[in-house]
Amino acid sequence: MGDEETLRVIAEFNRAWGEHDLAAALSLVTEDCVFENTSPAPDGGVFRGRDEIAAAWKEIFDNPQSAFEAEDTFAAGDRAVQLWRYSWGEGHVRGVDVMRVRDGKVAEKFSYVKG
Repeated sequence: MGDEETLRVIAEFNRAWGEHDLAAALSLVTEDCVFENTSPAPDGGVFRGRDEIAAAWKEIFDNPQSAFEAEDTFAAGDRAVQLWRYSWGEGHVRGVDVMRVRDGKVAEKFSYVKG
């Protein structure tokens, strides 16, 4: 997979997050996707598959005050690295995701925050 295709998938994924469209975001992850959350410290929780990931993301997508903003994104083959800012009502956090794309979908999303 080339950089352009990886970036296209990540752009679609970001759009789903920006629109709070959980169904669209989940349609862009593989059945066996692995998501590593930023919490609990120190290593974060690990969620495998769409059902576990849906449960992990539901609160974020349901919160109309939450906003995800990609600050910078680059790709190297099937890998993407994205710097981001996540805001909610009274605060925000900045972080980075390391993602892998397979067959046009996100197969891994490992998230890290500044802390």
